[in-house]
Amino acid sequence: MKRTILTIDDSRTMREMLKVTLASSGFTVVQAEDGQHGIEVLQGMDIEPDVIITDINMPRKDGFQFIEEVRSNPSRRAIPILVLTTESDQEKKQRARLAGATGWIVKPFDPTKLVDAINRVAA
Repeated sequence: MKRTILTIDDSRTMREMLKVTLASSGFTVVQAEDGQHGIEVLQGMDIEPDVIITDINMPRKDGFQFIEEVRSNPSRRAIPILVLTTESDQEKKQRARLAGATGWIVKPFDPTKLVDAINRVAA
């Protein structure tokens, strides 16, 4: 069965890189432009995504706020959420973990490692 990945990033270039990388690895890719749009897209999906990949620094609703809102819904607590960001600060990593993030990947990403991480958390 094909896995569905929701990607959330305010950079059009990053969204395209993710789409190309993930689609070529056999994933269905659904995209959002920021955390607020990510919540709207998630609410409109017929089935829950297998994994969510989100940036941290975004307008309207940042990645931390997005993760907290997703985790506040009991039916979405088990969806793996990977943070993909330029940030590498330990304090921010800890904040993301406390919010409910499953993992942290620093940009620029290695396509093979990203796909491996998705397969690992979605298993």
